[in-house]
Amino acid sequence: MTPLNRRHALALLGAGIATPVFSQTTPAWSQIEAQARGQTVYFNAWGGSEPINAYIQWAAGVVLQRYGVKVEHVKVTDAADVVKRVRNEKAAGKADGTVDMVWINGENFLTMKREGLLFGPFAEKLPSYAYVDVQGKPTTRVDFSEPVDGMEAPWGMAQLTFMVDSKRVPTPPKNLTELLAFAKANPGRVTYPRPPNFHGTTFVKQALLDVNADRSALYRPVTADAFAKAGTPLWTYLDALHPHLWRAGKQFPNSAAAAVQMMADGELLLSLTFNPNEAANEIAAKRLPTSVTSYQFNSGTVGNTHFLAIPINAHAKAGAQVFINFLLSAQAQARKADIAVWGDPTVLAPDKLPSAQRALFAANPLPGQVASSAPAIPEPHGSWVDPLEKEWLKRYGQTP
Repeated sequence: MTPLNRRHALALLGAGIATPVFSQTTPAWSQIEAQARGQTVYFNAWGGSEPINAYIQWAAGVVLQRYGVKVEHVKVTDAADVVKRVRNEKAAGKADGTVDMVWINGENFLTMKREGLLFGPFAEKLPSYAYVDVQGKPTTRVDFSEPVDGMEAPWGMAQLTFMVDSKRVPTPPKNLTELLAFAKANPGRVTYPRPPNFHGTTFVKQALLDVNADRSALYRPVTADAFAKAGTPLWTYLDALHPHLWRAGKQFPNSAAAAVQMMADGELLLSLTFNPNEAANEIAAKRLPTSVTSYQFNSGTVGNTHFLAIPINAHAKAGAQVFINFLLSAQAQARKADIAVWGDPTVLAPDKLPSAQRALFAANPLPGQVASSAPAIPEPHGSWVDPLEKEWLKRYGQTP
């Protein structure tokens, strides 16, 4: 199926012509749909991307027409602020909270779970959850080393991905050893964002995972001894790499977007992202040439899942479940994965889907997309991030 035909099929589904794969299958779910009708769901989600905002607006329109559930997108800049609001409302005994649904992962989920701020477990009871790829994408059940336990539903995938212009780099480095050799052979043409920028910290976590054959300690709360032991080979590797980086590793770009632009300008030969479809998005927007390709290390790269959760005191719990169930449907996941819409990778296993829904994911790969995905390596325990960033800044963060 061509991208054009795929979008046409999605449009037909959006118009209600096709029967959704997630039609209610149990009396319990039918009751939830009945309770949801007429409810308003206040969905607190990051509002900093127009394509994402437009996608949420589209999904809200479908759910209103199909189920009578109204969705209001409450645009936020930091999910931690939403967590504080839920905490304060619960402490004040407010049974009908102002947050019905929130887009979270990582430390925000950990905080809400441990403080009893979440409704559930609900996720694996949703009809659409039957098609989530829990085997191929284990991070759909583990959020930064914290078991999800059905308290949030997976929405999309992210994985550390590298980009090169294939005309200049026909054979890119596929592991840390090759990356070091590549940097030595091309001095000043490789770098990564400066931690604590998220992408820079992710690169450091990737290196930490790759240089430690035994990763078990990385998935437990950090201790001083474990940090010293696991950190030793990491700093040895970065000490060897940095002298060959852009500006001899004395300065680093402030963001991944800056590094991508430097690659587009020819200053760098390699860049990175946490969205495997970003290069395809940039090519479609004519900000990168069609010769740019994306890839991941052969042995895998750091990956995680972003999720949807319902606070314990949400007023529209049924409406939130209906909306989340729709967002997990083949129709909604395929549209979200479309480069022309958002380009956020699906959490579903398309090969599990009935043929009509599976066809929505069968578009030919677009220029810039990862041709062959590598395994997603789960994030280290969240407690490792702060000491990693502090030690990195201590060793490498002094501006000359």
